[in-house]
Order: sequence, then structure tokens, then C-alpha cells
Amino acid sequence: MLSRPFVHHSNLLFRGITLVLFVQFLMGCGKSATPAEEGDGTLQFWLSDPQSTARFAKQEGGVNTGRISSFQDISLDSGVTYQSMDGFGFALTGGSALHINNMSAGARETLLKNLFGTDGNQIGVSYLRVSIGASDLDEAVFSYNDLPAGQSDLNMDQFSLDPDRRYLIPVLKEILLINPEIKILGSPWSPPTWMKTNNSSIGGSLRPQYYDTYALYFVKYLQGMAAEGIPIDAITVQNEPLHGGNNPSMVMQASEQAAFIKNSLGPALRGAGLQTKIIVWDHNADNPDYPIEVLNDPAARGYVDGSAFHLYGGDISALSTVHSAHPDKNLYFTEQWIGAPGNFPNDLRWHVRELIIGASRNWAKAVIEWNLAADSNQDPHTPGGCTECLGAVTIEGDNVIRNPAYYIIAHAAKFVRPGSRRISSTSNGDLPNVAFLTPDGAAVIIVLNNGGSPASFNIVMGNKAIHSQLNAGAVGTYVWR
Repeated sequence: MLSRPFVHHSNLLFRGITLVLFVQFLMGCGKSATPAEEGDGTLQFWLSDPQSTARFAKQEGGVNTGRISSFQDISLDSGVTYQSMDGFGFALTGGSALHINNMSAGARETLLKNLFGTDGNQIGVSYLRVSIGASDLDEAVFSYNDLPAGQSDLNMDQFSLDPDRRYLIPVLKEILLINPEIKILGSPWSPPTWMKTNNSSIGGSLRPQYYDTYALYFVKYLQGMAAEGIPIDAITVQNEPLHGGNNPSMVMQASEQAAFIKNSLGPALRGAGLQTKIIVWDHNADNPDYPIEVLNDPAARGYVDGSAFHLYGGDISALSTVHSAHPDKNLYFTEQWIGAPGNFPNDLRWHVRELIIGASRNWAKAVIEWNLAADSNQDPHTPGGCTECLGAVTIEGDNVIRNPAYYIIAHAAKFVRPGSRRISSTSNGDLPNVAFLTPDGAAVIIVLNNGGSPASFNIVMGNKAIHSQLNAGAVGTYVWR
């Protein structure tokens, strides 16, 4: 589903230059049905094909210039633009950081450069989600201010990031050396249990008398991470606020989230001079009414950057529903897991269709898969936490196995760099696709053959075209510079 596009007049020059470069390239590619030249770097085609061994592999052929009249057209229009992109990436859970940190220095450096660099076969991850306190993929439940029963700490005097200093903070620092511009999103699974109605890490709600204290907890977290040299670009208020059965977790109704933001969290961040974005919801696409209700509160919406979604329920078009209700607020896709042991053909097709293409075509500025790394037993996890969440990579010692999510994110992250802008492209059920213009003058289109047989198609821009073919279930990323 596509909402009404908006055209950023401030970017007319950028689009005009990019269109000229794109047309100049196509004009130089030769006559119809001749091989497109790759030697000068003007065109790249990267393929994942379940019917072959290709896993995000650069192709030396497979694209020709010209339009074949019997092929379906995918038409690009760089004059119609949508959202700018913040990036594509993974959740760096505490368990992910544990496994990465425990690798030898050389193996860790190789893996992190492969994930976060952009040279050669490096995949260029540009966005990370971390947990504020423990998620269910940590070794144990913790917060940054755990106290004996019956105690409280209104001034956060005992706040400490020490639980993250063992694994997460060191890994983040290494990642920032590779990509200093990477965006990091923080999400809490639960506040300290002494702030909650049930004094438990599972379920319960935030006691209203602790709203200001919990807001200070966020401030201390953001300031502490900044002091470590780790800027947090955005926070969500609560991971999955209507799912109280995870460990850890907390229930927070829309009215409670709005009250917490407008009365405590928003003023606390602003008072501390913090520019970190506040993002609401962070749960499934089956309840767009929740973020709309929060954003309908005029006092809360002034502090809110946008809404975040998962897709364990509902339809990805719900993001456009929220965009239509509040077109000035941003949208993010922040979590989707793949169940172990993974099924590459099915996982590639569904996740590219629904997330890389679907979420982007429904206004998401970022797409994040859950989670980055686990071992072959999908450990660690908390008691009651996810036992089947397959990492993008499986790590055993220094050995690394790449799993479906790695290739899914690679198809977008490597070339759709932060600041890229989505542009109009025609799409249907058999050849869903999404197209972007990048800040360095590239046109990028990601195409999935969602049908059951090979599909041939043209990619058309103005009066110029190229054509290609994808096997059933295959994904191609086409890049022009």
C-alpha cells in the first residue's frame, strides 16, 4: 500500500543531478539487448537465488540494456520522492555482544568489518537496536538499578551501566571505529522491578509515582552511553507494550505511554539538553490505533519523533495508516525474528517482500532484523526468553555461519546508505520492488520474484531501460552510478 507521496523541493537539485547521471549512464550502455557494462563500476547486480548457490553474490552478467516489449515493466520516477532512509541492520542483543566479544581479536575484527564496512563483500550495516537493560536474549535479567526488595532510589544514585561494560559497550566501541556514523536505537524491555506494580521482571505496569524517576533513568542511560563515546540516536518507550508475558517485559497502555511522555520523559530529556528521538509503540502492525492515540495527544506528540513496528501480527500496510493520520511523524520497523534452523527460500522471500520492500514502501526509515548473533543452540536467553531466535550469524568460537537474515539485510544495507531517498517505482504481486536515490548519486532498486517461475522484466526510467531475469524466489539488487 502506498500513501500520497511528498516532494521535497529542497532536494530538487539533488534529484536533477542524479537523474542526469542515471540517464547519461543508460545512454552510454549501447544498443538494445547488449550486455550492460560493469567494468567501470557504473552498474552492479547482486543476487540471492535459492535455486543456486548465489547468496548476495555480485554477478558479472545477467543485465542487458534496452527494453523487451514482451517483458513486464518496472518504471522508476525520480521526480516522486518519499521518506529519507536512516538505515538497515540488526538488534545487537546482550547475547550477540557476548559471542562477538568472546571471539579472538582477529576473528572479531574480520566479522565486524564484514558487517559494518562497505568495501568489497562487506555488507554495510548502518543501524543497530540495543536493549536498555536486559532483553530476553541476555544471559540473565538485569536493569541498571537493581535493589533489594522494599528499597527505591528516586535520584538514581545507584544507577550503573556496569552490566553492559562486560560485552555490549566494548563491541559497540569497535563497531563505531568502523562506522562512526552508525545510528543506534535503544529499547527497554522493563524498568527496575521496584518501579513496577507487581515487583517482577515479567509483566506489570509502571507505578505513576515513579514516572519522573523512570524518566531520570533514561536520562542517566543516555548520558552514560554518551560518556562512553556511544551516541544513542533514538529510544522507544517500551518494547512490545501490550505483551506482558516475556522475560523481561512490561505492559503500558497507550494512555499511560502518552502521560509518561508528556509529563515526565519528554520534559526530562529536553531539560537535560538531550536531542535523542522518542519513538512510540514498538509493537505489532495489528494495532495502529495505539500510536495514533499517543500522537493524537497534543502535549505528547510534541516530544515524539515517530512510531515503531514489528510484524508478528497485522499487515505491513498499517504503517501507512499511521502515516496518513500523522504524516509529519516518522516510521521505523524495529524487529522481526527468524525461527531456527531457518529456511532460506521461505525466509528470503517473506522478509524481503514484507520488510525490505514492504516496510520501505510503507514509509519506514529503518528496517531492523532480530537478532545479530547467537550460538548453535540459540543461546543465551533469559528463563522464559526466546529459545528459537536464529541469529543473522551463528558463532561458535571463531567460526561464523551466515544465516538468512544476514543476506536479507545485505541486499539493502550495502547500497541504500543513510540519507538515501525512496522514489516511485511500479510494483505488483509477482515482482514487488522498491527503489531509492542515494546521496552519492546512485539509483538502487531491489526486486523480488514472488512468483513460482522465472520472470523477465524491464527497469525503465524515462526513455531508457535495462532488462534482467530472476528465478522464482530470487532477489536482485541493481545499482547504477
